[in-house]
Amino acid sequence: MMLRLAADENFNNDSVRGIIRQSPHVDIVRVQDPGLTGADDPTVLEWAAQSQRIVLTHDVALCL
Repeated sequence: MMLRLAADENFNNDSVRGIIRQSPHVDIVRVQDPGLTGADDPTVLEWAAQSQRIVLTHDVALCL
């Protein structure tokens, strides 16, 4: 099973590039890629759940 990740809008893009460089088999997308720029947290979480992705974030409020 492939690890499926979604990088939240505020997640460090250097980290995303590092993950891709070190683990090219990991399926990672930025939430901006499917058009979720500026989406609220519940929308991002719903999309991630439907897409079977784990959300990477630096947003403490999203984690609560």
